[in-house]
Amino acid sequence: MSPHTDILRSLNNPHEDADVAISFDNVSKSWGTNHVLQGLDFEVAPGEKVTIIGPSGSGKTTILRVLMTLETPDVGMVTVGGDVLWNLQRGQKVAETRQTVETRKKIGMVFQQFNLFPHMTVLENVIEAPIHVKRMSKADATERAVELLELVGLKDHMRHIPPQLSGGQQQRAAIARALAMQPEVMLLDEPTSALDPELVGEVQNVIRRLAKTTNMTMLMVTHEMRFAREISDRVVMFDKGQVVEQGTPQQIFETPQSERTRRFLEAVTQH
Repeated sequence: MSPHTDILRSLNNPHEDADVAISFDNVSKSWGTNHVLQGLDFEVAPGEKVTIIGPSGSGKTTILRVLMTLETPDVGMVTVGGDVLWNLQRGQKVAETRQTVETRKKIGMVFQQFNLFPHMTVLENVIEAPIHVKRMSKADATERAVELLELVGLKDHMRHIPPQLSGGQQQRAAIARALAMQPEVMLLDEPTSALDPELVGEVQNVIRRLAKTTNMTMLMVTHEMRFAREISDRVVMFDKGQVVEQGTPQQIFETPQSERTRRFLEAVTQH
């Protein structure tokens, strides 16, 4: 039995009472004349691993930022685990509600930049939110954090502060921090794009393990096509704020139906 069996089992947290983990229903978002999301209808099933691909500026990251409540849609409904995160009619003013706050707690996110508190140790970074948001005792939060840091290979570095770590180590610490909140949905926004090439593999190994050994719902944006093909149940090609096509990794990467998808894949595989 793996020494990490218990902590991995604790991450098996699909939405038991929901048929859909994430749902976008006619969601639009614009900045002036730039339509970042256009009437987006999109769902992710509980436990599904979905990767969004597409050109820069296509709106991929905006999907994640809407889920994190870092961006407000202009119109549409977004639900997570069956609970409403956003429900907007056009022109409606938005105020954060208790339900928004509670639904947001179901979501963890790993950003391109690691966003760790530089003055705190790795351990302190990981226990901060469980203690102050989930009201977990410091002892319980620390015990879980140590297990998570061991899972991501950082137990020996938990007393270090982020500037003492490599980029790959900082991103692994950020993954542990997101997992510490026991999210139902894990969002990953280009999790290796800020890393030196030789550090990419160590972060991918952690994500790969989560994808292969847990039932956690995962939604990832990446330009790493080989990695997307390896870990995904479904790949979604996105362009100009809309889904161009979607299917299994084999379908998208071997027999894409859209000319736009074919051109994009040809361009990224040439680099």
